[in-house]
Amino acid sequence: MKNFVEELRWRGMIHDIMPGTEEELMKGPAGGYVGIDPTGDSLHIGHLVSIMILKHFQNCGHKPFALVGGATGMIGDPSMKSQERNLLDEETLAHNVSCIKAQLGKFLDFNSDAPNKAELVNNYDWMKDYSFIDFTRDIGKLITVNYMMSKDSVKKRLSRESSEGMSFTEFTYQLLQGYDFLYLYRERGVKFQLGGADQWGNITTGTELIRRTCQGEAYALTCPLIKKADGGKFGKTEKGNIWLDPERTTPYQFYQFWLNVSDEDAERYIKIFTMLDRETIEGAIAAHRECPERRELQKLLAREVTIMVHGEQEYENAVKASNMLFGKATADDLRSLDEKTFLAVFDGVPTFGIEASKLPLGLLDALAVETSIFPSKGEARKMIQGNGFSVNKEKRTDPNGCLSADDIIDGKYILVQKGKKDYYIIKING
Repeated sequence: MKNFVEELRWRGMIHDIMPGTEEELMKGPAGGYVGIDPTGDSLHIGHLVSIMILKHFQNCGHKPFALVGGATGMIGDPSMKSQERNLLDEETLAHNVSCIKAQLGKFLDFNSDAPNKAELVNNYDWMKDYSFIDFTRDIGKLITVNYMMSKDSVKKRLSRESSEGMSFTEFTYQLLQGYDFLYLYRERGVKFQLGGADQWGNITTGTELIRRTCQGEAYALTCPLIKKADGGKFGKTEKGNIWLDPERTTPYQFYQFWLNVSDEDAERYIKIFTMLDRETIEGAIAAHRECPERRELQKLLAREVTIMVHGEQEYENAVKASNMLFGKATADDLRSLDEKTFLAVFDGVPTFGIEASKLPLGLLDALAVETSIFPSKGEARKMIQGNGFSVNKEKRTDPNGCLSADDIIDGKYILVQKGKKDYYIIKING
């Protein structure tokens, strides 16, 4: 059996590990889970570390359980949070759970006949009929307040430096998460919980509950919280989170995120966020250090993660889109882009509007009268005749030509380019 812990260790994916974890896993196939609170209808790349751990868990012959917190998601985990979360209603949570399951299916095998096929479980199923009185009597009495307050996630929120404090609702979170572990241990034989470093306190509360109620042994393993080399928050851009849902973050934007990471980050991320083997990764890192300006490591990272999340076709489309700004793309490539990708590629490009009723419209009028792409018709004429002007990636050399409905991309856009680097969008209105 492949050594799961050793696989994570060389990849730099272990932060804390309970004694005996590695030895227990080497005894044979075991069950382990990662918990995800469905606070939104899409996972983002901040979730990817835990998901990759679960993927490695299955790849090493063990049985992964993905637990979505339909119940705990109604409360919110206080770990690493300075403020109370907004509480979600049942309908919203059910929708979020459905979306998350579909995304997890890209990483885990839920559908095969293998004995270690992945399973999705929802703690709402076992918490919905559990009364408050019964829970506090059965579970609450097992863990002292002193024990709960000793956890870092609680101490930070109750410290003198914290102005927010913590509600009783959030205080109970670790007890609820601990009960999840106890339930899966008793009902499904799950002995391992995996998660981010910020979850250590909640996870060990679960192992303590198992010890006190079942006199059983359970184990915990956490991964580091990922940060950028410059100390910035991983997975955040100026526009917010990088989502796995293509409707929120286009495959092009997703690909660009990985393509643009620093050399130092690329060396760490390719171990964490891909399934490439050690020999391949170490070879790629060595080659990159020889010629870092080619950014081959970033390209490999971006390729692997984009294909894993969005598929081969979307990866190829993202590469085509990336080539748009560097003169390598064709008119057909441009027309193949959907609207979201088109706008993502040319984000920040100056945009001008022209009414559809004015088409066909002479080039010079379009460029220097209806818009201010050129300051004058004379300058527009000079560049067009000098072979320095394109419409939709195709050269235009006749200043007496026109823009017509045939030039419109996606029903509303025309891309014009003057010189090598200056792009403009003409949006056709009406």
